[in-house]
Amino acid sequence: MGIPASTVASTAASAAIAAPSEFERRTFAKIAWRLLPLLSVSYVLNYMDRNNVGFAALSMNHAIGLTAAQFGTGAGILFLGYCLFDVPSNIALHHYGTRAWIARIMITWGLISAGTIFVAGPKSWYLLRFLLGVAEAGFYPGIVFYITTWFPAAYRTRMLVWLLLAIPVSTVVGAPISGLLLGMDGVAGLAGWKWLFIIEGIPVVLLGFAVLWMLSDTPDQARWLTDEEKEVVRRRIASERHAGEIKHLWPALKDTRVLMLALVQFGFTTGSYGVGIWLPQIIKTSHISNRDVGFVTGVCYAIACVGMMIWAAQVDRSGKRIFNLTIGCLLSTAGLVFAILSANFWASLAWVTVALIGINAARAIFWTIPGRFLTGIASAGGLALINSVGTVGGFVGPALVGWLKDRTNSFSAGLLAMAGFLLVSTALSWSMKLIVKQE
Repeated sequence: MGIPASTVASTAASAAIAAPSEFERRTFAKIAWRLLPLLSVSYVLNYMDRNNVGFAALSMNHAIGLTAAQFGTGAGILFLGYCLFDVPSNIALHHYGTRAWIARIMITWGLISAGTIFVAGPKSWYLLRFLLGVAEAGFYPGIVFYITTWFPAAYRTRMLVWLLLAIPVSTVVGAPISGLLLGMDGVAGLAGWKWLFIIEGIPVVLLGFAVLWMLSDTPDQARWLTDEEKEVVRRRIASERHAGEIKHLWPALKDTRVLMLALVQFGFTTGSYGVGIWLPQIIKTSHISNRDVGFVTGVCYAIACVGMMIWAAQVDRSGKRIFNLTIGCLLSTAGLVFAILSANFWASLAWVTVALIGINAARAIFWTIPGRFLTGIASAGGLALINSVGTVGGFVGPALVGWLKDRTNSFSAGLLAMAGFLLVSTALSWSMKLIVKQE
């Protein structure tokens, strides 16, 4: 009995996708070297901008009279502004083009971040943090959408991992820098925490203008690609279109898979920011200097970087994204629980580092899943919805840890609450196997 022609064609197509030509590999490597350095540096600055308040708080809170609860609320209120404007921002990105819109986001957030030097109390603290969230809205889902227009699925995990490596790297680099900037107290009559916001905010504005010059909206508009290279990209992206994908906005926004992913991200984002924003102050309880707090925090995230890269390589080989997402959430849950149970401070910090490995690996794996079934405006809007719902966790985590710290005079209750949110994400990510059939 002969083999059906459709089977032969399908097998041949699969083989072609599985074994890309040397020309194709060189083409996508060329694109990666052009786009990823700029996008990664931008994302490093984005996370430095979000997390530098954890270091500023070491002296800022006393200077402007913030309680732990007020600081946590302000640190998290950024994400409410981000959430409210995330979907509209990504729709605008799809309309106006990635290059112009990403540049707009960066220029406005850099100016507002530097403007944080003018906070004088809780009300101005809340206002500037909310405006910063509005300015940043759409940045990360916009970049994810941008990557899906340039790279097929076989390359996206690696591209997203290099981009998401910016999250722990931002602390590896930013923590020591922030600690040192606090030491500029009194230079030109400004407090050290004010220098922190100025020196970490202005470069974002400059990089925003670089985005206008360096990026192209689509491969077809890239003058630095040859016609043959553009054709390879078009053909490779088109080869992955399938009947199950969503192309329109409203179906994407109400799709069960999108809503489930939003809830999964809400859980691990709550845990991530609940730990990350407060980690400098947790480490400060060991009574070391602000400079040493920066370096110790950087070491924790450096270890998380290595763990994330090793894990991502394993995921690329196995292709089991949902399984590994579940394990990442579970590991982060266990890390926080054991951190609470450890009697020794440094053993507890080691377990927090284990949790950071799980959180960062889960985040890298997570963003490769939506691209399996979203495209076009549905991708822009769906990614933004997932991110905006998940990003609410960036408000809940820091605010809840601060509230519990004020009431218990300890970080243990806050870490336990974060472990609870991560456990919910573990259960939800495991249940994703029931509705996302294709790993």
